[in-house]
Formats: sequence, C-alpha cells, structure tokens
Amino acid sequence: MRQVQHQSAFHPTVILWMMVGLSGFVLLPWYMLDDGLFSFSWVSDGYPFDSDVAPALFLVLQGQKMWLAPLGGLLVLPLALWGRRKNDPVFGNVLIAVGLSGLVWFFAQGYGISLRGWNAAFLTDMFGKLPERQFGMGWGAGLVGSAFLFLLTLGIAARGAVGGDVFVVSSIGLIVGLVTLFILLPILKMLGSALITEDGGYSLSSFAGKFLSLRIWGLGCITGGSRCGVAWNSLFLAVIVGIVTTLLGLVFALIATRTNARFQKLLRALTVLPVITPPFVIGLAIILLFGLSGVFTQGWAWLFDIQPTRWVYGLPGLLIAQTLAFTPIAFLVLIGVVEGVSPSMEEAAQTLRANRWQTFWTVSLPLMRPGLANAFLLGFIESMADFGNPLVLGGNFDVLSTEIFFAIVGAQYDQAQAAVLAIVLLVFTLSAFYAQRFWLGKKSYTTVAGKGDAGVHPPLPRGFTLSIGSVAAFWLMLTVLVYVTILYASFVKLWGVDFSLTFGHYIQAFSVGWNEFGLHWNGSAWDSFFTTLWIALVSALPTAIIGLLTAYLLVRQRFAGKGAFEFGTMLSFAIPGTVIGVSYVIAFNVPPIEITGTAIILIVSFIFRNMPVGVRAGVASMSQLDKSLDESSLTLGANSFQTFIRIILPLLRPAILAALVYSFVRAMTAISAVIFLVSARYDLSTSYIIGRVENNEYGIAIAYATALVFVMLAVIGCMQMIVGRRNIGRRGQAGSANQIQVPGGG
Repeated sequence: MRQVQHQSAFHPTVILWMMVGLSGFVLLPWYMLDDGLFSFSWVSDGYPFDSDVAPALFLVLQGQKMWLAPLGGLLVLPLALWGRRKNDPVFGNVLIAVGLSGLVWFFAQGYGISLRGWNAAFLTDMFGKLPERQFGMGWGAGLVGSAFLFLLTLGIAARGAVGGDVFVVSSIGLIVGLVTLFILLPILKMLGSALITEDGGYSLSSFAGKFLSLRIWGLGCITGGSRCGVAWNSLFLAVIVGIVTTLLGLVFALIATRTNARFQKLLRALTVLPVITPPFVIGLAIILLFGLSGVFTQGWAWLFDIQPTRWVYGLPGLLIAQTLAFTPIAFLVLIGVVEGVSPSMEEAAQTLRANRWQTFWTVSLPLMRPGLANAFLLGFIESMADFGNPLVLGGNFDVLSTEIFFAIVGAQYDQAQAAVLAIVLLVFTLSAFYAQRFWLGKKSYTTVAGKGDAGVHPPLPRGFTLSIGSVAAFWLMLTVLVYVTILYASFVKLWGVDFSLTFGHYIQAFSVGWNEFGLHWNGSAWDSFFTTLWIALVSALPTAIIGLLTAYLLVRQRFAGKGAFEFGTMLSFAIPGTVIGVSYVIAFNVPPIEITGTAIILIVSFIFRNMPVGVRAGVASMSQLDKSLDESSLTLGANSFQTFIRIILPLLRPAILAALVYSFVRAMTAISAVIFLVSARYDLSTSYIIGRVENNEYGIAIAYATALVFVMLAVIGCMQMIVGRRNIGRRGQAGSANQIQVPGGG
C-alpha cells in the first residue's frame, strides 16, 4: 500500500514553485538572448529596463507587452491557500486552476503574438493591429512555464491522483510536458504538411494519391518488374536486421556472462566499436573491402578469373553494415537481462533432473523475453530510421529514410511527400510496437526479489557454447577486418591511386601550434570536435535520467493514459533523424520557441532522439525487479523519490550504462538530424566529415572518424568505471565460467 505523505508536505513545494515562477517573471530576461544567459553580457545591456533584456515585470511596468501581466497575477494566487491542509478539496482545485490557466495563457500569448504581431488574421480582426511584436521566449519565460506545470501537478496529486504521490504525478507531468513540446509538436507540424498541395492549400485527395503511390507500395520485384516500393524494402530489411541483431546480441551477452571464453574482453570492446563509429564510415570500409574495386572483390575476381560485380550495393551491403552497427545496441540491452536471471531458478530446474539444454530452453530463455522483445524493437526501429548506411550503400535498393531526405533537400523540395513517407514509417513502427506487447502479454518475468540469491548459473550446453563461440569469433574477425581497413585508410595518401603512407590527414585535421597568444589549435577539425564533445556530454546525463524515470513510471505505476504515454516516449525513435531535423527547424525557427542555430536545439534533439533507448533498457531491467522492493521501502517510511533513488537506481546500473553510452555515442556520430540543425557557430563532427566526403577528401574524413573512435572509447571507459556493476548472487572465483558481469565490470 502506498505510503501516505504528511499533511503539510505540499506547502513548502508550492512555495518553491511560486518562487521559481516569480524569479523568472521578476529577475530574468523574458525573451531569448543572442549571446545566451550565461555570458552575462545582458547585465550591462540596459538590464532591467531595456526591452531586449528586461524581465516580464519591468516590461509590464513600462507599459510594454501588457499581455504578460496576467501571468504575474496568477503566480501569486496560491498564497490564498496559506494555512489550508492538502486534503482540503479547495487546495487541489485552486492549484489546478492556477496551473492550467497559467499554461493556457502562457502558450496562447506565445503562439498568438509573434514577429509580425498577431499570428492569425481573425485575431487582428477581433482586437485590431498590435503596436508591438514579440520574439522567442527565453529563460525567464521557461521558469514561469515550468512553475505553472508543477503547480498543476501538485494540484492533481492533492486531489488523490496516483495515490496522491507528489513525485510520481510531478514526474508524469514533466515527461508529458517535455514529450509534447519537443516530440509531438514538431512532428505534428511536420506531418501537417502532408495535406499541403502545390498551390499551398490543403487536400485529402492529394494526400491519398501520394500515400497510395506505387513508388511506396509497388510490388514490381515480385510481379516481374525491377523494383518494389520503398515501404516493402524498408520493412523487409528492418525485420531481418531486427532478428539478426537480437540473436547476435544474445550470443554475445551469453558469452560475456555465462562462459569463460578467453576473448570476452575483446568481445566487449569490439561490440561497442561499430556503434561509436559514424555509420557511413563503416559503409565506406565495406566498399573498400567488397565494392567493385574492393580488395576482396578484386582478389576473388583475379583468383577465379571472373568479372567483379557490384553485389555489395543494395540489400547485402545494407544488411552487413546495419548488423555491424546495431548489434551492440542489442548487446547492451540484453547483457543486463541475461545476468538478471535468477541462478536459483536454474538450479531448481536441474534439481528436477532437467539437463543443461532443457534448463536454458525452458527456464532461462523464457525469462529473457522482455530483453529479447526490446532488443528486436530497437533493432527494427534503428534499421527503419537509419540514414547513413543507405546513403552510402543503398544503390538501387531505396528505403524510406533516404527517400524522405531527397524529398526535402532534393530539387523537388516536397515537404508533403516527406511527411507522407514519415506516416508510412510510423505505421510500421507502431505495428512492431504492438506486436512486441502482444508477444510479451501479461506474464511476469520477475527474477530479482528482495532477498539475496545464493545460486550460481549452471554451465551452458557444450555444443551450444561451441556454436555461439564460433558465431562470435566470425563476427570478431569481420569487425577487426573492417576497423583495420578504416585505420589503414586513414594513413593512405589516396586510396586506389597512391597507397603510400602519410600522417598528412591527421596533421591537417588536428595540428597544434604556438603563436603570440600561446597554444593554438590550428587544425581544421578542432572547432567541430570540441563543440561535438561538450554537446554530447551535456546531453548524455539528461537523456539517461529522463529515460530511466520514464521506465520507472511505465513499469511501476498505474495511471490513466499509460499506453499513450508510452507511445509518446517512443515516437521520436520511430521517426528518421531527417524528419526530426526538418520538423525542429519548422517548429523552432520562429517564436515563441526560437532556438534554431543555437546549441540548445542540438542538445534537445539528442536528448529526445536517444531517450527511448534509456526507456527500453530500463523497462527490460526493471521488469525483473520484484515490486516488493518498492513496497518494503515505502512501508519503512521512505517516499517514492527516496525509493527510486536508493533502491531502484542501484539495481539498474546496466540500464544506466546503456543509456549513458548510447546517448553519448549517438550524439557524437549523429548524421541525419544534425545536417539541418548545425550552424556556423555550432558545427559538429559528422557535418564536418560529410563536407570532406563531398569534397572527395576521404583520407581526412576517415582520419577524423578514427580519432573520434578512440576518444569515445576513453569516455565510455570512464562511464563504465563511474557506473560500476550490480551484484545479485554469489560470485565465483576470478575467471569462473559463472561469473556475472556487466559492461565495465572487468
């Protein structure tokens, strides 16, 4: 039963959020600053009386922006509740009214008034022409909006929602607000263009014609033609990639946790390498090896006296590249699930005379179903959304992500066509999402309870161990070959023409010198490198926090609209980065949220693009934690926040590591979204590398990518040491076949 909080618990929290809101209204600039808040240049720019840097209160006192005045009045209304108890219905009703009214007015004035005054003609007709305009909202507005949101959630909790748990209701409100603002709103604006006709109007028939076109749904490859539609191509590729990456991820997780294979450490390192490499670099290495002029293709043709072909371009090359790139994601998700299976349950099966294979097939594997389902879903969605590999290796095998890209940046510039293709992709992703839920059903997969587990995992069947070891060995050899090629190509003067070795590419990109001001980073890649590094580090932690908090709400809490809540948190992962980038430009290029060209839009896009990985990893791991852990903590007097911090999070270290690692490396290697979001001031590594590739400077591009790999390996190693590992059962001696480890555990 949920612990009932003290009667006075709401009053300090209400005061806190009132103070936050009033600080934003009275002290901080209301509108966006050119140099950012932390430059503090605004302090000397006429603050607080200059309209460009003035807080809302000073704008209103000067007779400007009078539409901001009601927000200040609403922020002080909760003072009327002083002395009332939280179980008084008036307490909750007033907070709900204040929070809801404040949010409605906050966004109404923001979206109603823009750079040209009223945003809609009917508002001009009703109220006349405005003498003033307003720009994008800044930090002051952000604090005020946040205050209204949490005052609303406090009121909802006071009315008894989710047992009156302040932490849970506030967390739900926070996630819903963020998802609505940074996922649903941009996507809806983008998808709204699917109805736009060539003359700028809206038409359902135009949408239907584009949605049902043979370019999308054609079956020519089956009926005798040369090609199938891009929808079928994407679906077939995604299903195959999802199955293959899930199976390989399970193989690697079993080897890492259930065997004493000598190459465990090498396997752990190499399973991470592909995901920390820009995707098109892996594709380029595959071309250098297996392309028309590739080393192996030419060698095979010479050895057997046959004509070399372009077999690697299309489905085969994409399958190889995506398998190399996305298997580590499955591995990171599954390793925590595999080690979380209770050793005592496996020992009990063997006590009942089950052999090793029966124990694994009937006990261990079924308990891994949440991890398997989540790994497949992530692999499926990653393949659907992948842009870099199809761009390099797609050939005539067209997929949805590249079609969307060319619809937007090509000569046609057809946003409506891009939106239609995005809707098709959403249909596939939603189908995979609900198929996963149907397969898991309502069965329980709990294996970690409140009491200690003194068991040890039984050995895997010998034949099975040899089989998965062979698969892992082949994967390791292929991965090593790809990365040796990448490393060697970074030192080659001009691949295919001049194979002499040189350090010139690294010197041009990363040279360092001295001048009259001291150390000078004069390499051409330094600016983009430092920008990418700090943005990736800043975005990693909130990505993990929001993802795991969302997982906690999904697994541990019951509330109305939970299905829609889960769908919203996964939506950004289902949309190609190309669409995310364009939708962000459309949504955030004009007031009230005007952040295009800033570092904020890059950080936000990384957080909400990568958040679903933290969600799925957290859901998979948390499904194995018995709810009695939470109930015991609550019974002993802890609240939900303390339980989450002290009990749940320490048992989610594999999920935390997966979220941190994935969010960091994806921010370092993202391509499709950032192409539209980078600016001259905030250029990222991938856009720099793409620029070199477009200029046929492959050596510099590969050298830069190689340097990124080593930097990311170092950062990931630090993350592993900080996160550590969780201990569940009895540990054997060092090197034991039954030793359970997580990434970073050694």
